[in-house]
Amino acid sequence: MLSEEKNRQLTQVGPGTPMGEVLRRHWHPIAGVDELERKPVKAVRLMGEDLVLFKDLSGQYGLVDRQCAHRRADLSYGFVEANGIRCNYHGWQFDPQGHCVSRPYEEQVDPDDRGKHRIRIQAGQVRAMAGLLWAYIGPLPAPELPDWEPFHWKNGFVQAVFSDVPCNWLQTQENSIDPVHFEWMHANWSRRLRGAEADGYAPTHIRLAFEEFEHGFLYKRITADTDENHPLWTIGRVCLWPNGFFLGDHFEWRVPVDDENTLNVTWSFIRVPTEAEPYHQTSIPTWHSPIHDADGRWITSHVINQDIVAWVGQGRIADRTKENLGASDRGIAMLRRQLFLDIEAVQAGRDPKGVLRDAERNRSVFLPSDSRDFFLHGLPLAQYQRHPKWARLLHHFIFHAGQPDWVRQAHAEATGVAIQPMQVIDL
Repeated sequence: MLSEEKNRQLTQVGPGTPMGEVLRRHWHPIAGVDELERKPVKAVRLMGEDLVLFKDLSGQYGLVDRQCAHRRADLSYGFVEANGIRCNYHGWQFDPQGHCVSRPYEEQVDPDDRGKHRIRIQAGQVRAMAGLLWAYIGPLPAPELPDWEPFHWKNGFVQAVFSDVPCNWLQTQENSIDPVHFEWMHANWSRRLRGAEADGYAPTHIRLAFEEFEHGFLYKRITADTDENHPLWTIGRVCLWPNGFFLGDHFEWRVPVDDENTLNVTWSFIRVPTEAEPYHQTSIPTWHSPIHDADGRWITSHVINQDIVAWVGQGRIADRTKENLGASDRGIAMLRRQLFLDIEAVQAGRDPKGVLRDAERNRSVFLPSDSRDFFLHGLPLAQYQRHPKWARLLHHFIFHAGQPDWVRQAHAEATGVAIQPMQVIDL
């Protein structure tokens, strides 16, 4: 349970708020590289700030204030030039750093137009990595953009998926350190959604452990069908700091849009069978997943769609004054304590947890994965299709509903295996 004031401290993300200042010390994925190849200008809202993301004609990325400095027109309707973005209202142009570089009519009146050099709009930083575009809108100098080892795994089909989630970022991130929800939401509830009540209940959790490490927290678990030799106990899964989740085969990030909305970003790596090696992916497809069905109900068929049902069910901002935490929530308490420590660190002029400053150490940074050997070395197709876990991911995209046909086709071309229809996940 948190007081109302402490809950506000952790959930408000706008400029100048305690948690907003913490999260502005980190990079956040906001779009796909291929999105801007298709359309070079995109409106973005990040931590309560309205911005416009673009790729100009020379290939530079920019992230600037959405309102033009002239008379506040919407730059998301502007168009790109060789150096930046031009407003569609009167043609004022801004480079990726936010400097005004052209005012067409003023240049007619005064060819030198010395006044434009005094005009600048807010600008963040943008970098491309692993098929995603990452934004930084905090104080300079910017930290290193984390370069995780899975971004460099070979012979895999990668895709990234975006979902707009109408609730606060924290209740989505708390899911990342909550192992028991797998048993109930993704296993037991899914059985009932499939009409498979006769299968009974999934193996129950009998032991949990939570450990802090440099890049976040690890949670470990033993269920009734495993023991202390199981990788989920010896290795575990990563609550990636401050707003990520690494499950050994995919990442999830919960990007705060504002106090009441979150962009969920999933980056999935599907290993191709060894017969398909060497496989070199030339472009990483990104797409947006729906969260409502045709009747306006929440979609409940896929893993992260099920998570979304739990997140939004807590309200736009969860009221933690009314909760009752139990033994399974020890990780939740650890996460919150660290966030308060991060607030104190930033207010004292220090970096919060998870910020990387050493460029030499930020090279293919290792993260614990319970199946790293499989991703590095792969399996022949026949063994792959018999594997109790990986065969499921080879034949079904279990994480999000609505995978487009063109992404399914790309998966089939990469792996030699077609994605099969799925009504409700079977874990």
